[in-house]
Amino acid sequence: MNLFLNDPPPANRIVKIGIDALDLGMFVSRLDRPWMETPFILQGFVVNSSDDLEQIRALCNHIYVDTSRGRAPPAKDWLYGDDVDPKQQRDSTLPESEFSQLRKCHYRTTTSVEEEMATAEKSFTEIEKSYDLLLADLQKGKNLDVTTVKNGIEAMVNSVMRNPSAFMLVNQMKRTNEIGYAHALGTSVWCASFGRHLGLDREDIENLALGGMLLDVGKIKLPLALTTKKGALTSEEQELMKSHVDKSIHLMIGNPGIPHDVFRMIATHHERNDGSGYPMALEGEDIPIYGRIAGIVDSYDAMTTKSSYRKEMSSPHEAISELHRLKGKQFQTELVEQFIQTVGLYPTGSLVELSSGEIAVVIEINALRRLRPTLMVLLDPNKRPYAEFKILDLSTTEMELEVKRGLAAGSYGIKMDELFL
Repeated sequence: MNLFLNDPPPANRIVKIGIDALDLGMFVSRLDRPWMETPFILQGFVVNSSDDLEQIRALCNHIYVDTSRGRAPPAKDWLYGDDVDPKQQRDSTLPESEFSQLRKCHYRTTTSVEEEMATAEKSFTEIEKSYDLLLADLQKGKNLDVTTVKNGIEAMVNSVMRNPSAFMLVNQMKRTNEIGYAHALGTSVWCASFGRHLGLDREDIENLALGGMLLDVGKIKLPLALTTKKGALTSEEQELMKSHVDKSIHLMIGNPGIPHDVFRMIATHHERNDGSGYPMALEGEDIPIYGRIAGIVDSYDAMTTKSSYRKEMSSPHEAISELHRLKGKQFQTELVEQFIQTVGLYPTGSLVELSSGEIAVVIEINALRRLRPTLMVLLDPNKRPYAEFKILDLSTTEMELEVKRGLAAGSYGIKMDELFL
């Protein structure tokens, strides 16, 4: 029997309630299932709309609410049987002071994917050419000149600002067979998209994109036999590979075109939250914020990019799951959650299999329902191509259809560049 039936819940109290007791204004801090199985990847949020209520009620039988951060449910609705330690509930945002310093802008999508695709492709071609010129100069022994690259970055950021999904899709379509090349461009695109999602100002987004492109530029000074080796690296080779960070820094020293934040980002993108990274074994907030961002983006793109010394690349969904597993360990929890919001559980450009057995490519993620993206359906349940591809928005369809699993790029012989470009 509850002796405190009429008492208000104590401060910082997390209480368990049945799903029917959930109401607007309450702060949901925990579900009765893993967050990764829901569209609500941001772990902890205020229920602000009837859409939020509908989605949670469709997924859960009971939930946990934090009465110190939102409206408190009547004591009569509390459920018992579980002791919940509020200290175990991690905040879902960056520390307030840090997050408020980062978030300066709110961006809206102003074009559709279809409208932006042609411009995104043109911008991608421009940034490809500029990066090509940069590498060619370095191979000839010339100094690093980022002037041309910055022009390409500006064009790319313009497109990402209007509709990030379009540029992400073009990036996936035009992945090259040149491993380092594909990784540099992919990391730059994800950095720009992540910066947009975080609400950074235009200059910071361009700096993040520039840093993403130059993260591994020092590898051009490593032996070709090492960077193209097939199979696992020996311990000695791994140590030599790690030296690319120092080589990148050496290439940039004295270059007035490299902003200080970009320099620090490149120097710390292999540091890890738990101190397990290199070259300085920095921990937590000792790693500058752009270094922490770069570490997450670089790891995600590396997992989803072909590598000569990795057995097989991960599907985007597998890479997201791995980042989720590593949050709070190698990577800052709050930043991982924000990055997952940026790319979605099934990122734009990734292949997926539906519960019907059909194969589709994700062409746009839904910000509120990340498990139900917009798709272009390519293969029928027997894995034969449709004569005409169909567009399907899972967030609005009444069909009992859902994404069953993510697939690696190239599955079923699908060549992404032949679909759109």
